Amino acid sequence: MDQFRGKALSWEVSAGVIELALHREPCNEIGSLALHELEKFADALSGMARQAHALIVHSTLKAGFCAGADLRELYQRSHEMEKAQAVAGVRDFLERIHRVLNTIDGAPLTTIAAVHGVTFGGGFELALVCDLIIADKMARFCFPELRLGLIPGFGGIPRLKRDLGNGVVRDLLLTGRSFNATRAHAVGLVSQLVAEGEALRAARATAVQLGKFDRRTAIAAKKFIKPIPHHELKQEIDLFCQLFVEPAVEAGLRKFVESTELQPYLP
Repeated sequence: MDQFRGKALSWEVSAGVIELALHREPCNEIGSLALHELEKFADALSGMARQAHALIVHSTLKAGFCAGADLRELYQRSHEMEKAQAVAGVRDFLERIHRVLNTIDGAPLTTIAAVHGVTFGGGFELALVCDLIIADKMARFCFPELRLGLIPGFGGIPRLKRDLGNGVVRDLLLTGRSFNATRAHAVGLVSQLVAEGEALRAARATAVQLGKFDRRTAIAAKKFIKPIPHHELKQEIDLFCQLFVEPAVEAGLRKFVESTELQPYLP
């Protein structure tokens, strides 16, 4: 399937480049709907990869790249189900999103996240599976899960450990603070920093440049420098599920759901 238009995301292939566009209001929250469509994308990716050399993931929304998991849906699961049933549902969701993100992480393509604005939680984790992150100067990166009594659950901890120094990893995961794009570029999280509104254009220009080289070389280099930390990813799911049953998590999710702020996920 070389082209798809869904309620949460769309994709198409043109001139050897796959573009995956996120477009679910208010800020591309990843819940059951988005996961279902991401699974469709993951299933189609191997076929598209035979005629492409690059993948660009971006958002069409002004608010940002992605605010992360759909916390309202997560709260509903926590609040309305028996604990064992809720945990089983959360584990299934996490295992499914991990399969999707591992597929993108290990794809035989050079993958580029073109990000702007809010790039938080699961959205940050989606960006982290890409080989390159190109950010406009208004992008902000954060793992706000800490204030909910949780850890990132979409693979953020193992991938941060793979890509960055421990000082940066601990700062993001233990303080809950956000990084602006300049700081993210300085610590090596972002490969290219561009002017506001220019991330997608820069990603497209990079994809054209990538097409000038032998694809087999890039595939071999990627496999060598970017192993998928499968064992740690499984441990992350186990720890997330352990924490999910704690009373502090339901209280944190309730506070989020009942908030009247426009963007309660912001630091």
